[in-house]
Amino acid sequence: MSLPADFQWGFATAAFQIEGATQADGRGPSIWDTFCKINGKIAHGANGDTACDSYNRTGEDIALLKQLGSKCYRFSLSWSRIIPLGGRNDPVNQKGLDHYRQFVDDLLEAGITPFITLYHWDLPDELDKRYGGLLNRTEFPLDFENYARVVFKAIPKCKNWITFNEPWCSSVLGYNSGYFAPGHTSDRTKSAVGDSTREQWIVGHNCLVAHGRAVKVYREEFKPTDKGQIGITLNGDGTYPWDPEDPADVEAADRKIEFAISWFADPIYFGKYPDSMLKQLGDRLPTFTDEERALVQGSNDFYGMNHYTANYVKHKTGTPPDDDILGNLECLFYSKSGECIGDETQSFWLRPNPEGFRNLINWLSKRYGYPDIYVTESGTSIKDEDKLSMEEMLEDDFRVKYFDDYVRAMAKAVSEDGCKVKGYMAWSLMDNFEWAEGYETRFGCTYVNYNEGQTRHPKKSAEKMKELFEEVMEKN
Repeated sequence: MSLPADFQWGFATAAFQIEGATQADGRGPSIWDTFCKINGKIAHGANGDTACDSYNRTGEDIALLKQLGSKCYRFSLSWSRIIPLGGRNDPVNQKGLDHYRQFVDDLLEAGITPFITLYHWDLPDELDKRYGGLLNRTEFPLDFENYARVVFKAIPKCKNWITFNEPWCSSVLGYNSGYFAPGHTSDRTKSAVGDSTREQWIVGHNCLVAHGRAVKVYREEFKPTDKGQIGITLNGDGTYPWDPEDPADVEAADRKIEFAISWFADPIYFGKYPDSMLKQLGDRLPTFTDEERALVQGSNDFYGMNHYTANYVKHKTGTPPDDDILGNLECLFYSKSGECIGDETQSFWLRPNPEGFRNLINWLSKRYGYPDIYVTESGTSIKDEDKLSMEEMLEDDFRVKYFDDYVRAMAKAVSEDGCKVKGYMAWSLMDNFEWAEGYETRFGCTYVNYNEGQTRHPKKSAEKMKELFEEVMEKN
């Protein structure tokens, strides 16, 4: 059981979750700044104004990464810090660009490989107000292409690019349930706008086209000289049939992955949406124009995989409601025979199941022709961690076991199953703003004391990471 000697391991974060400094140096507001101001949307009325104060602590964060032995660091850029109003005819904020360019220089000097995500859910708010943001099929992809070009030109030293983080979340949580910014949903008790039967599919399509445009720009204008790679990061859970003897549950277990992952991956690898989605959604799923298909198909140099958990999947009968996003099925933590998927965590949707991780790596590898996979997020919250003392939080043995089990399962997928996994980035480097859950849910391998100046204290899971990877990686 071993990973290659050049395996990239490290930690991941996202701009809005850690940076703070939301009004510093010319940054404009994002849809999350606006969403946080709506009463009742974020636990305890929290916001990202200060977060972990990482915008002002890049040196401290790099020193932490170096201390932990991290080979790479995945982080995202704040679009509205770079182009405050967001659009292709709007001014570029040089201070924002310079900040990220310097950060990349400093990471490289410390021997840490940067992986940059262009979009981690924080659209410039002006674009949402101007033309509906991600819902606009014409304007949004063009503005994203422009933003990507500005960044590629400014930071040629970065060789690893991710266009979108989890477009499923931007689409479904932003435009179906309304749980994430900008909060669209058909539920009028939660939002005055939104159509949960259609908007998520439109947004997903537009994200794919925008991704394709950015990849085309990188490949044609920058890759020949910069020699980097570019891909997209998709999220999805492992699945098991609730009743393995029932063919309908076996089929539903695959369909769950198709509705979560293949929704985006199939157009990229095959040029079309999955048959299961076409069958259920009909004309609610947008149709690719020839130009869009040409942009999207083949637009991945690697597969970015975000993964946390697994479910037992039980099929449903009858016609699914028009706002169904799962594929006419239900996800359960217990199987028909009473087996539990894993231990409870602080996150209602997350229970550790390392074998589900290995299975999903294999499922994706077989379906998409064994691409290079980078696990760009993986990690766990801990039940009631926020109620513990600092000393107790630092002894996060539950998280230590999660990473140990998951990394070993991944190593088996590589060494025994022949999958090509090239990197693993733990979510997250530090406790941070956990979106709608505010600061009460902690995913960090480093404890952040929000009450005492955002000080950082590595937990046991952070300290053990280097030891774990030294054990499972081949020696040079």
